[in-house]
Amino acid sequence: MPREAEPSLNERAFVLKALRENIRVDGRAFDAFRDISVTFGDEYGVADVRLGRTRVLTRISAEVAAPFPDRKFDGIFTITTELSPMASPAFEVGRQTDQETLLSRLLEKAIRRSNALDTEALCILAGQKCWNVRADVHVLDYDGGLVDASCVAVIAALRHFRRPEVGVEGGEVTVYTLAERVPVPLAMLHHPLCVTLSFFHGGEVMLVDATLQEQQISEGEMVVTANKHGEVCQIAKLGGVPTDALMLLGAVEMAVAKVGGVNSVISKALEENAKKMDVGGMMAELSAENER
Repeated sequence: MPREAEPSLNERAFVLKALRENIRVDGRAFDAFRDISVTFGDEYGVADVRLGRTRVLTRISAEVAAPFPDRKFDGIFTITTELSPMASPAFEVGRQTDQETLLSRLLEKAIRRSNALDTEALCILAGQKCWNVRADVHVLDYDGGLVDASCVAVIAALRHFRRPEVGVEGGEVTVYTLAERVPVPLAMLHHPLCVTLSFFHGGEVMLVDATLQEQQISEGEMVVTANKHGEVCQIAKLGGVPTDALMLLGAVEMAVAKVGGVNSVISKALEENAKKMDVGGMMAELSAENER
């Protein structure tokens, strides 16, 4: 099975000694993210996120389907992940690695199980018709921070996506095109984002957004999911060095503070994209048509 190249003994010793002297190899502060850029495609629901050299593309799609028998008043929301071999030699087509499984579970808990998307708003006809919303996450380049970048990409794509308007008359469902009705944004209850913290030197040193090299040298990781309101949705620490309770509280506070900044980057990118897509006031014209 292919593996990512491990840091040499000299590289490991250099990084650890630098951290002892409060220095990161790339010059960032211990609590600093790499540069984050969020761009959107020409279609609704396509988000391209770059976190340093890590790049994740997410596409949201929706189709009318039958709801689950035990959830008659809810729509369906699923998240699928794909780790491409062009992102890293450790990823293979058709074989799910432990990292892909972990990524899927963390995104599932962070976004779907925290009820970020209001699935009740996806119901069209109770027990008969609903929206099946799917988020496809494609990892295009990998240099650490995979969970954080993927979570940003999914949330940005969900906020950018617009589903077609529907009409119900006599039990018949009509899906209107963009030319007939203005598309409708998804009902988001909150915007959870993930922050991954890496531990070194027996848990004494903690870094935010570790690069791939730092991640390979780290002695443990913890993923904190929170929203801009300061509500913690998830804390996942899967093995590694034990963490002191006070260190854990400090890590959560740091993650909550970082979420606000990342959320601002997404909001700014959405505002710029809205101005770009609304050339000539087309959306306002369609909205007026709907009202008439």
